[in-house]
Amino acid sequence: TAIAITEQPVSVSVPVGYSFVLRCRAQGCTSLQYQWFCQYQSDCRLIPGATNQDLPIIAEQTQLYTCRVNDLHRNVVFSDWVKVEVHQCVARGLPPRLWRGEPVIVLNPSEQWVEAGQPLQLQCAAMGVPAPSYQWYRNGNLLEQQKRKKLWITYTKVSDSGTYLCCASNSHGEHWTNAVDVHIEGGEVILPPAEHLQLFHMVFVLAAGKIALLVGNNRYQHHPNLMAPVRDVFELSRLLEHLGFQVVSLLD
Repeated sequence: TAIAITEQPVSVSVPVGYSFVLRCRAQGCTSLQYQWFCQYQSDCRLIPGATNQDLPIIAEQTQLYTCRVNDLHRNVVFSDWVKVEVHQCVARGLPPRLWRGEPVIVLNPSEQWVEAGQPLQLQCAAMGVPAPSYQWYRNGNLLEQQKRKKLWITYTKVSDSGTYLCCASNSHGEHWTNAVDVHIEGGEVILPPAEHLQLFHMVFVLAAGKIALLVGNNRYQHHPNLMAPVRDVFELSRLLEHLGFQVVSLLD
């Protein structure tokens, strides 16, 4: 195409009533014309009179925006769609008058009690210009897959218990939410059927003998997979059987 967008508009997250400008810049072989569009829910419409590179906005409701750029040869390109997120109810945390767009936390996560196997959702929100990015942590450890305002775990485990917090950051700085505790209750280990029957047989039928239960854990949530437990369980099984033990060996 003969048109190249040199400056894309950027998403923002602002309080209701906040005034700002979306910017779009492009280069072409002829003079260029601009036209802004907005989308609310499923309705996309042209914004009357919005034909400049800059689009002044007074934030009223969350919407998506894009800018169409065309030249005299009917070449056309569209900018990226950007989101203007508007926070209707912001009490504490309202940006000061001299706010420069650094992240301001407006919603902190809350403490949770969840049964093992049930879903977990933690939520936070921050204002910022540009819109902040998010990163969640548990017990000080970065959670690689949790990079949205909402942290979601479909099936919780006892190991998901801990202290959670989220960092909201943009080009102006970063801000951390409050730290909250998540309690995962339950988590009884259920043996696979064959191993379950084997263990019951050892305990009740051979109760007079010596029984050894070996458990080798290879996989940990926050540690590389291990190889030693497999070898260790095998070696210990041979040794204990030589000493007269009935051995049940389980992995993970």
